[in-house]
Amino acid sequence: MKPMEGTVEVSADRTVCIGAGLCALTAPEVFNQDDDGLVELLMPDPGADRQAAARRAVGLCPSGAVRITE
Repeated sequence: MKPMEGTVEVSADRTVCIGAGLCALTAPEVFNQDDDGLVELLMPDPGADRQAAARRAVGLCPSGAVRITE
């Protein structure tokens, strides 16, 4: 697997979020859930040490509410 280089931008669409919580469980430094269970973005530009977890969270999100832009 190629090492991650450069920066990525993470986004979260609360209007699409269904509150599954997989993002917050997978990348708790990047995502959280509010009192209603909807995604909260804590770190829109995660460093290289958190990018892998953010990518896993994006892949696990059942609603597609969280995304990464390279």
